[in-house]
Amino acid sequence: MSQIPPLLGDGRGRYRVHIVGNSGAGKSTLGAELASILDVPFIPLDSLFWKPNWTPSTPEEFQDKVTQRLTEDGKGWVVDGDYASDLGDVIMKRRTDVIWLDLPFLLYFPRLVMRTLQGLIGVKNNCPPGCRETLAGVFLSKERSILYWTITHHSPVRRRESENLQRWDVHAGGNMRRIGGWGTELRAWKHAVVAMVRGT
Repeated sequence: MSQIPPLLGDGRGRYRVHIVGNSGAGKSTLGAELASILDVPFIPLDSLFWKPNWTPSTPEEFQDKVTQRLTEDGKGWVVDGDYASDLGDVIMKRRTDVIWLDLPFLLYFPRLVMRTLQGLIGVKNNCPPGCRETLAGVFLSKERSILYWTITHHSPVRRRESENLQRWDVHAGGNMRRIGGWGTELRAWKHAVVAMVRGT
């Protein structure tokens, strides 16, 4: 039985990778790094969905923006985020690989808290263009708080992606793989991707 490569691609050297997982799990960090390795654009969906002052795009606007970005570079892309209820199959019908970043909550949540605090004091803004975290938004709003969202969506996201993995598992002929653990599995996978790209 032949070994499954770290990324499947389309068989012609093009990779269209979709990274999913809970908010704060590190999807954007991994997405930017993977896009650099593959030399393809990185497309963070949050930056396309949110307009200035946290104004959401309509589903039609969002689908148009995402479709345009997905078709700009023939070499492929790396996308992070889900938004399936707004996008339908816009990404699903184009992606060659799905990476479920399923890290332990106790690993990624403290990182998210630190990142959020850095945004509040102006050290580093990780928000979409024209948007900023506020004390009221982070601590007083269930709708706006990334911390509240992450806490309440950890289990639902795991259930959803577990079901998706049963349907699309790369080990059963699909294109989805789960990366979990405390970092060793992720580092090993990224090393394998680099080796694949370099042909070593």
